[in-house]
Amino acid sequence: MGIFARIAQLIKSNLNDLISRSEDPEKMLNQVVLDMNNQLVEAKKQVAASIADEKRLAKQAEQEAANAAEWERRAMMALRAGNEELAKEALNRKREHDELAKTFQDQWQKQKTAVEQLKRALRALNDKIEEAKRKKNVLIARKKRAEAQKAIQETMHGLRDQSAFETFERMGQKIDQMEAEAEAQGELAEEYSGDVLASQFSKLERSHNADEDLMALKRKMGLAPPEEAKAPAAPVQARVEAPAEKPAARNENDELAAALEELEAEQQAEEKRKAGR
Repeated sequence: MGIFARIAQLIKSNLNDLISRSEDPEKMLNQVVLDMNNQLVEAKKQVAASIADEKRLAKQAEQEAANAAEWERRAMMALRAGNEELAKEALNRKREHDELAKTFQDQWQKQKTAVEQLKRALRALNDKIEEAKRKKNVLIARKKRAEAQKAIQETMHGLRDQSAFETFERMGQKIDQMEAEAEAQGELAEEYSGDVLASQFSKLERSHNADEDLMALKRKMGLAPPEEAKAPAAPVQARVEAPAEKPAARNENDELAAALEELEAEQQAEEKRKAGR
C-alpha cells in the first residue's frame, strides 16, 4: 500500500471515528485536521526522499557516461602508442560503463516519472487538507449556531413554563397585600396620632367631593334641576346667608372655624415674635 493510500485510509478512519463517537465535534475536527497535517508532513518527507533518489540516479548516470568517455580516450591513446591489446581492454571497460550509464539512465527516467506523480498527488493531498480545513471552519460555525439556537429555545421553553407566570402572579398578589397593609397602617396612624384636625379636613373633603359627584350625576340623568349660572362674586358675608344647616353640621363647621382662627392667631404671634428679635 502506497503512502498516499495509507494517508487516505487514515483520513477516512478518522472521519468515520468522528461520526461514530459522541464527542465534542469542534475538538474532534481540530484533532483530525492536526492528524492530517502531520501525515502531510510525513508525505512531504517521502516525496523529498524520492526526489533525492532521482537526483542521485541522474548523477550516477552522468558519472558512468563520463567514465565510459574516459576509457574511450584511453583506448585511443593505446592505439596511438601501437598497443592494440591495451586498446581492446580499454574498450571493454568502456562498454561496461556504457551499460551502467544506460541502466542508471533508465532508472532515472522511471524515478523522474514517479516523482512527478508523487508531486501531483502531494499537491492534491494538500488541496484536500485545505478543503478539510475550510469545511472544519464551516462545521464549527454551524455547531456554534446550533448551540446558540438550542440555548434560545431552552430559554423560550423556560419562559413558556406556566410556573414562571404563576410566580409572577403570586408575587403580585403578595405585593398588593403589602401595599394594602401599609395603607391601612397609615390610616390608623393618622387616626390615632392626635392629628384630629387633619383627619377631619380629609373626611370633609371626601364628603364634599362625593356630594358634588352625586349631584352632577343626578343632573345628567334629569333627576335634579340644571346647575344655575354662577352669580357675580359676592362678599363673604353673602355666602354665610345659606339655608340653615343641620345642628350637627353647624357645630362641626364652628369647630373647624375656631380651629382655623386659633391656628392663624398662633401663626401671627409667632411671626411677631420672630420680627421682634
